[in-house]
Amino acid sequence: MLEVSERQAIGDDLEQPARWSRKDLLDTDTLTVAEIDLIMETAEAMREVRARPISKVATLRGATVVTLFYEQSTRTRASFEVAAKALGADVVNLTASGSSVEKGESLIDTVRTLEAVGADLVVMRHGHSGAPYLAARNTTAGVINGGDGTHAHPTQALLDLFTMRRRLGSLDGRKVVIVGDVLHSRVARSNVWTLLASGAEVVLCGPATLLPRSLESHGERGSCTVSANFDQAIEDADVVMALRIQKERQASGLIPSLREYISGYQVNGTRLERAKPGALVMHPGPMNEGIEIAPEVAHGVTSVIEEQVANGVAVRMAVLYLMATARVQ
Repeated sequence: MLEVSERQAIGDDLEQPARWSRKDLLDTDTLTVAEIDLIMETAEAMREVRARPISKVATLRGATVVTLFYEQSTRTRASFEVAAKALGADVVNLTASGSSVEKGESLIDTVRTLEAVGADLVVMRHGHSGAPYLAARNTTAGVINGGDGTHAHPTQALLDLFTMRRRLGSLDGRKVVIVGDVLHSRVARSNVWTLLASGAEVVLCGPATLLPRSLESHGERGSCTVSANFDQAIEDADVVMALRIQKERQASGLIPSLREYISGYQVNGTRLERAKPGALVMHPGPMNEGIEIAPEVAHGVTSVIEEQVANGVAVRMAVLYLMATARVQ
């Protein structure tokens, strides 16, 4: 159990009735509203830590965080590494390239090896949907899903939510439009859960070939709207989030051409005039400027894209803190 002085080092806001008890963070679909709020409040305290002249604390000194990435990543991996080091944890970075994975080691063997050498938390990105779930079942270390296939990316959704809440306050009744390749987007799926849980009106938009109808119904958390008409969908939006268009979608015939996609779905200044004045512009990155988002919009006055990246460190500090401290309570 952490000493009181250590808890105060990252702010009195962490003294809350709600407590974290989950071993793993694999998606946002099972998080309760209380758990989401706990992450948001803890992230706010972490943001204050990041603003200090010395932006590090020794809260997780002695804990070992391993980043295990089977896919390339810049933002997520760097963000987790900075977050872990800011909390005083030891960080080990592993990639499939150059590891025993190239020699045929299975995922189960890999996570068991990491557990044996002392990993407390494993941040994992994998190209196959569900891989972090398999890892979590086969290790006592906490597993954080850093993105799996086309399934989920929970910390991206949480940092997106954190950014929206800091700018807009309550999201109850706010209209959030997510446009692009929703079908293959793990970011969109995880965002839908957190946004609906926060009371937002969610509209998923894109070419019909890139829209999964399965996301229209979400039971107790409500439902979202699916639309192929971006000009209608963006009307009175409070937030517009563009998703990266992967050029291989054109090669596979899911979109006729990039020119046609730009014509119908690019987030540009003309379309933003249909949204509410000052509507937030977001993008999980990396961006294809000039395709899914116009450069002047990506770097415009209502863009919070760089803010998303900065907030990602605070949110991931919060997740690491909550999961690591729950292991010793």
